[in-house]
Amino acid sequence: MSLFQAIIGGGFAIFILFGCSILSLAIIIERCFYYKSRSKVKRRDFMDEISAELKRDRLMNALDICESTKTPFSSVVHAGLKLFGHNESVISNAMEREVTIETTKLEQYTSVVGTIASTAVYIGLFGTVLGIIRAFHDIAQNAGSGGMNVVINGIAEALICTAAGLCVAVPAVIAYNYFIKRIDKFVVDMDLVVSETMDLIATKHR
Repeated sequence: MSLFQAIIGGGFAIFILFGCSILSLAIIIERCFYYKSRSKVKRRDFMDEISAELKRDRLMNALDICESTKTPFSSVVHAGLKLFGHNESVISNAMEREVTIETTKLEQYTSVVGTIASTAVYIGLFGTVLGIIRAFHDIAQNAGSGGMNVVINGIAEALICTAAGLCVAVPAVIAYNYFIKRIDKFVVDMDLVVSETMDLIATKHR
């Protein structure tokens, strides 16, 4: 029995897992590129530039830097600086809202990978159970005419589903945990720039 025949023999669960693997891989690639494009600038370097511009009373330059820098924390700082001169609570609330918006963007699609990671193994096991049931049915239908070959082929086809489920789930689990770590780092940076920006604004108001 070739590998292709074994896969086909795995039944519909194999095709579900194949679809899950394609979807998971597409999201993993998209998210990796997204996070990479949003982490080219270090928070410390960015805030040093913003601080320098504000000390020279060049608010518009600081806003331009925010707009040209494609990172989550630059959007948060931009939301605060464009309200420069307003009450500090208004500025703080605006930045907190922007943190929520950017966090939602960072988390986009990651729940799909997490769902695939947690369910792929069960889909594989379900396919295996159905395959074993089918194998025993074939054994009963061909009693005395297939011997061990019928048993071995039937069980092999059934276990393909479990193997496929693991192959889909393991990369998805690794990717999901990686995404969570990256998102946490982005959120920490955004929380820090909120505090730093409020300090800069408070200093300018004195």
